[in-house]
Amino acid sequence: MTTRPPSMSPARRRWLQAACAGVAAASLGRVELALAAATPEPAGVGDFRNLIVLIELKGGNDGLNTLVPYADPTYYALRPKLAIARDQVVQLSDRAGLHPALAPLAPLWKERRLAVLQGVGYPAPNLSHFRSIEIWDTASASNQYLSEGWLTRGFDIAPPPKAFAADGVIIGSAEMGPLAGGGTRAVALSDTDQFVKRAKLARTESASGNAALEHILKVEGDIVQAAARLQGSHEFRTAFPKNGFGNAIRTASQVIANPAGVAAIRITLNGFDTHTGQLATQQRLFAELADGLVALRGALDEIDRWNSTLILTYAEFGRRPKENLSGGTDHGTANVHFALGGRVNGGFYGEAPNLDRLSGDGNPAHALDFRSVYATALDRWWGIDSTRALRGRFATVPFVTA
Repeated sequence: MTTRPPSMSPARRRWLQAACAGVAAASLGRVELALAAATPEPAGVGDFRNLIVLIELKGGNDGLNTLVPYADPTYYALRPKLAIARDQVVQLSDRAGLHPALAPLAPLWKERRLAVLQGVGYPAPNLSHFRSIEIWDTASASNQYLSEGWLTRGFDIAPPPKAFAADGVIIGSAEMGPLAGGGTRAVALSDTDQFVKRAKLARTESASGNAALEHILKVEGDIVQAAARLQGSHEFRTAFPKNGFGNAIRTASQVIANPAGVAAIRITLNGFDTHTGQLATQQRLFAELADGLVALRGALDEIDRWNSTLILTYAEFGRRPKENLSGGTDHGTANVHFALGGRVNGGFYGEAPNLDRLSGDGNPAHALDFRSVYATALDRWWGIDSTRALRGRFATVPFVTA
């Protein structure tokens, strides 16, 4: 006679789905770990005293209104409604400055701890959200399809310490992105306290003899343990913004403060696909971004991690220079991104887009390959061979001190 596991009520099934939501995305990495072990490569040693925090501006942020070329008349001709007025720009040079909502970042620029990366992109750009973010997450060419994230490949070469609670933590999204594939120990968190509470509830339910739940907990046991080790308890003096991104920054700060250890964190800020109503949307998002980054810097200072943390922004693409008829901008190419931290060499890197020489579809050429940004993080920050991890040689950029 076949013994069947006890059935669950609809209510318990919904609870189970919620309890496992934060770990389900990471389970594939455990399955693939055994496959990866069949063909091992010699392990290197990375300097994981250094942390990388990636900030994903999901939807494709408009770089031209991020770093405003206020001295270029073509900018104002292309954007009669969306251009930022010269007297509102937070001037960084005699030609360009930040969107006014990014003003909280100005002190970092004055300290030379904020680097502005201009014209970031790649050859033959793809303007699909899904494909382009896949290119950025896997560090592939536009005609190349890779299954592993660029951080995953870096960790395959130089694994983070086994004593770490996890190799990487994802906050604000269920997508593993740069931590996808391979044997990477990645945990998706929405909130550390909530995650650990669910893990404790799951263990309590398991004790009741639910066979189906016991099986899931066995499969996900290592993730639950990692999440429990990342429980936040540090009492920061820093005031975190009271919004979704501020909560994500708070969660990240708790993870970093925890001695259990992680090598990388990816935080997602949604809403940058501004086909319509860009002015108001970008004003709100930039205020959240700037306030959140300032809070993160304050928290890192408190726990003496500012000098050992590199913060990088990225997005799947930029926006077209010419505004559309709906008060927004459409998918574009070359973009502006930030690097900040206690060992960042502040200043401009790359080149500003030439708005008088746009392509047939109205986009500027890229000046800085995004894989050079990744190569800099791998080679100069962690000491990992970026040529192997990125499957090609890309020049590093001196925006960070090794």
